[in-house]
Amino acid sequence: MAETTAKPLPLPFIYTFTAGAVAGVTELMLLYPLDVVKTRQQLDTSKNPAGMVTVFKNIIKQEGPATLYRGIMAPMMMEAPKRALKFGANGWWGSLFTDNGKKKMTQSLATITGCCAGATESFVVTPFELVKIRMQDKASAHLYKGPMDVVKQVVQQKGLIGLYQGMEPTFWRHWWWNGGYFGSIYTIKEILPKAKGKNGEMINNLAAGTCGGFIGTVINTPFDVVKSRLQLHATGEWTYPALFRIAREEGVAALYKGFAPKVLRLAPGGGVLLLVVEALSGVFRKQLGPPYI
Repeated sequence: MAETTAKPLPLPFIYTFTAGAVAGVTELMLLYPLDVVKTRQQLDTSKNPAGMVTVFKNIIKQEGPATLYRGIMAPMMMEAPKRALKFGANGWWGSLFTDNGKKKMTQSLATITGCCAGATESFVVTPFELVKIRMQDKASAHLYKGPMDVVKQVVQQKGLIGLYQGMEPTFWRHWWWNGGYFGSIYTIKEILPKAKGKNGEMINNLAAGTCGGFIGTVINTPFDVVKSRLQLHATGEWTYPALFRIAREEGVAALYKGFAPKVLRLAPGGGVLLLVVEALSGVFRKQLGPPYI
């Protein structure tokens, strides 16, 4: 009679939450300047926007290298809870959909789990994203003394609800990115050769996370463009009508403004995230012992 081996239980929420927090801060410190360049390109409404390298050079030449880290305090305060919630919520929804690991994870379940994690994440990150956009935009940055001044002015003008300006496009941005990211990671891990040893596992996680970051970015960039503009200008539009308006007025390519720096951050960033999360998860499983290993 064949001997069956019980599958390890999913890690408790607090452990996936902690792993995500550490991974998020690591990824942010390495790749944040690309996010500044991306935002500048997305906010450019001209028909012939400057390329990524030109924007990067102009920022350094005209505003100084420190500008590439302008607004980092908002995402730094956000990144730990944001990434923590991303992986924590993904683990929680995954446990829910698989009945705590009793049911087999499938491609469709991995995708919908990621989408639900993104939806959960969006409720936390919207105020931080609003602050970051206001600080990164060249035309409006001088209006604020710092991140907390952005919060103060927004609350004075529109009340606490003003911090959730752009909530709807933020929801869709995270819904689609997380669905693409976690869904594709599941498939890529199934395709990759079985890892041999810890180095093999690290390479597989880096490869799967990088591919997942790329796919998630391709899917969600149009929603990110809309989110950046609605959070800055407060036009009151809904996401999907705004998508069609931008495509009509500026061309479909405008929906992918800022794609190069965005994908250069989030593709390898997705790899870094998964690599750090999986490494820490392995440590946590050893500490917890059976039935988590």
